[in-house]
Amino acid sequence: MTALASQPPPCPPAGRGPASVGLLERGSALELLAAEAGRAVAGSGRMVLLRAPTGTGRSALLEAAAELGVRLGMRVLRAHASAESSAVPLALVSQLLDPAHEMGGVHEDTPGSPHPLGHASRLWQMLRAHAAASPLLVAVDDAHLADQASLRWLTEGARRLTGLPVLIVVTERGQYDIAAPAPGLAFSLPPAVVRVHAVGPLSRGAAEEFVRGTLGPDTGDAWVDGCVRASGGNPLLLRALLDDLRTVFPHGVRAASGGGPEPALPEDCAELYPGAFVAAVSWWLRCAGTGSTAVARALAELEASARYDEEGHGAVGGSGAHGARPDPEHEVHGPGDEFTDFLSELTRADPDRVGGWVTAMIRLGLLRRAPGGIPRFAHPLLRGAVLDGWPRSQRQALHLRAAELRQRRGHGVEAVAGHLLRTTPGGTARVAKALLDAAADASRAGRTGAAAHYLRRALDEPLPPDRRAAVLTELGELEFGTLRTGGIPRLAEALRLRQEPRERVLAAVSLGNALAHRGKPRAALDVLRELGPLDGEPVLARTIETASAFFSDHDHEIRRAVYTRLRERAERSPEWISPALRALLIRYESTAGLLSAESAVRQVRRLLTMPEDPLLVPYLLSTAAAVAQWADATDDAERLVRSGLTEHWVSPLHPVHRSLLNTRVDTAAARGRHRWVLEETAGRLRTPDGSSRVGANNFLAHRVLALVECGRPAEAERLVAGVDVSEAQDGWEQNRFLYARGVLRASAGDPAGALADFLECGRRQTGRDVLSPVVTPWRSAAAECHLVLGGTPEALALAEEESRYAAVWDTPRVRGRALRVLGAATGGRRGLELTAEAVDVLRGTSLDVELIPALLTHGLQLTAAGQPRSARPLLREAATAAERLGAVRLSGSAELALRASGARRRTTSLTGSGSLTAGERRVATLAADGRTNAEIAELLHLARRTVETHLTSTYRKLGIRRRTDLPEALNSGTDNAT
Repeated sequence: MTALASQPPPCPPAGRGPASVGLLERGSALELLAAEAGRAVAGSGRMVLLRAPTGTGRSALLEAAAELGVRLGMRVLRAHASAESSAVPLALVSQLLDPAHEMGGVHEDTPGSPHPLGHASRLWQMLRAHAAASPLLVAVDDAHLADQASLRWLTEGARRLTGLPVLIVVTERGQYDIAAPAPGLAFSLPPAVVRVHAVGPLSRGAAEEFVRGTLGPDTGDAWVDGCVRASGGNPLLLRALLDDLRTVFPHGVRAASGGGPEPALPEDCAELYPGAFVAAVSWWLRCAGTGSTAVARALAELEASARYDEEGHGAVGGSGAHGARPDPEHEVHGPGDEFTDFLSELTRADPDRVGGWVTAMIRLGLLRRAPGGIPRFAHPLLRGAVLDGWPRSQRQALHLRAAELRQRRGHGVEAVAGHLLRTTPGGTARVAKALLDAAADASRAGRTGAAAHYLRRALDEPLPPDRRAAVLTELGELEFGTLRTGGIPRLAEALRLRQEPRERVLAAVSLGNALAHRGKPRAALDVLRELGPLDGEPVLARTIETASAFFSDHDHEIRRAVYTRLRERAERSPEWISPALRALLIRYESTAGLLSAESAVRQVRRLLTMPEDPLLVPYLLSTAAAVAQWADATDDAERLVRSGLTEHWVSPLHPVHRSLLNTRVDTAAARGRHRWVLEETAGRLRTPDGSSRVGANNFLAHRVLALVECGRPAEAERLVAGVDVSEAQDGWEQNRFLYARGVLRASAGDPAGALADFLECGRRQTGRDVLSPVVTPWRSAAAECHLVLGGTPEALALAEEESRYAAVWDTPRVRGRALRVLGAATGGRRGLELTAEAVDVLRGTSLDVELIPALLTHGLQLTAAGQPRSARPLLREAATAAERLGAVRLSGSAELALRASGARRRTTSLTGSGSLTAGERRVATLAADGRTNAEIAELLHLARRTVETHLTSTYRKLGIRRRTDLPEALNSGTDNAT
């Protein structure tokens, strides 16, 4: 051993712990040594063999034996075997007796030549001469490293100790290694001449005692547990770890916390200085031999790579919506025995020896078995120390062998690719194919993060230009919604590699869409212009023109220029305008207030029956779906969206993909499906870095509106907080957000703030030539704010203007809304007539989201006009419809209106926190506190099935889907109960 292992551990400062960790729990060994030393002093010697794994204190015990011998008046002879002198015969015995100094002629033998047969006898005679002068204690450390001649001398000497005042104390490494060890010193000795004592690691209690004795008695349980697991109770490793920790935290763990929470025990060896722990683990590995070291490092590398994947640090899998890739060890092997077989084949070691080594390391506390039986290191620090200093090239070679082995064994493509991710690009088609196959599997399973990682690695391999372009496009699509770059660098490179005109156009459209959604619509149009003239390719030219129109939605100036050019071309060359382009013109004229819904739908339906190139069909479907939704043809809108997303599958990079999703959520909101809207938008409000803060967009707007209607304004407030519309893109989605924020502010009793949002929304929409209320009815909303603030003339002007545009579009939704607000602003008998007409227009249309406010407004006007009896049926109808929709806000408004009409307050509701029964509330409260169903059943003395039934009903009434939503829903419901 080196000095690190051979010398006794230094004593901690006074009051900090035991005198020596090497002697903790060594009472039985010390008693044995004392008994045998007394026996030797009395004239009957024997050999004591201390066998122990590396680092468990053999040398400390040997030193204690020497000190004991000195106290008993014995002369102590010491020798320390080493690998360097193992080839020199009798080198160890020569250390003990120094014959060159005390016997003439012995020094004439050269160190490298065999000693004559009589030399061993002369050495034995010398030992007897010493014993005759004084009792002897012969201390031999690390006998397993001694030369064979010295070992024979020791075993032969052990047989001659009877009647001699000589005690031979020998330490020998006794640990299960991959390489089978040579027979030990006691192998050929009878029990009568040798006492063998096995030394093991410290018990947990002793290790904890030493940790607290070193780091302080107030050291937290987490630190103590971590130190014990990282060292496995091995005194050498434990002492080295504590030495490092005392250097990093010289004033103790508690002092390092500064009065706050206790800092976590480091899990990375880089955090430990000066590195005594890493050095100790390195020594432990060297003592174990190359075979054990290879297996230990292979196991550590497999575990490290698996944990890297599980935690999603930019590698395979990720987390959240993208899903994490399965642990590559569990994915392949299942039972631990199968993994051990894999590990042995990977390291080219004897499977039986590998299995035995794993079992031995578990017994020593250095390994543990994870679920499934896979062996793992007991602590990340230990795993990191095993890997420390292992060259990266050798790690990569290990993963390459592992990939080949798994492929040979028929394991899944992702299991193979998981190893290839950590290899140096090898320039083989086989590696690229394995990575691409794994990416395809991961994509099909919805693990987009894993698929992206495989594709990035595949790009490091040589690929034909067309194949590389396809991989870049696929990767760009995956990065489009997950990285801040939006996949733009990948898509730009893919475009550069494309040669065929059709492929270049498709690549340019994908790149342009990514740029437009990152707030760079002008750059998107520049990409399309750089393709050059496509006069010989009319379909491709129309594709460029159609995509340009979609990109222009992100900037009002570009939008006006694009549609002006498109309208002029339609007048000059109507035959050039395809059905998809014609549909875009219809969409533009609809929002500009130039078309009726009947005319727009009729024209769009005719366009859908006309032949169109497959490249342009998705654009046609998307545009037709939006027009149908505006025209209250919600069934047609949903059918067209389904067709675009499934039958004509479009990727997220296609310009119409986001448009189809927006139309789908627009349609659901128009139908009052607030819970569906909340479910649909829940996973779409995360930024590329994974945070929940988002910019202004249509999904956020609809979520805010749905939360307001469901009586959960606090959640809506948190969503809009920090969204700076002035920094957002100048597009319709931002205007929709302004409208939603205005609704939230109005519901919270801030009509002035709401009015500012509605007017800003209107200013921006007007700048886009969007005058019709089919998208955002900002005039009606602003008029209602003016009425609350006392600005009746302003409200009337806005309501009349909206009514004119509503009459042009002429659908129940926009007409009913406009009539309702105009009636409220007009007042008097004429106002009653207008609100009554609004109710008539909306009743029977399945547009309860508009009918309920119309019923409320008309009912309140009737009450104010002294006709409460006529108002009550309308208000009850409104309340029932609101309950049916789960519209908590409108339900509360109906309750207030009923009370104002003199009706008795309704005692029950169908949704919201107030609708919960006493039993449901008790169960929901316990579930919100984190209790399981079984615990709730036991506390309330209910059947578990009853608890589940109560929770199902509670979720329905509160409009939530998950247990984790209960605290917020219960609190919000309490705050907003009427």
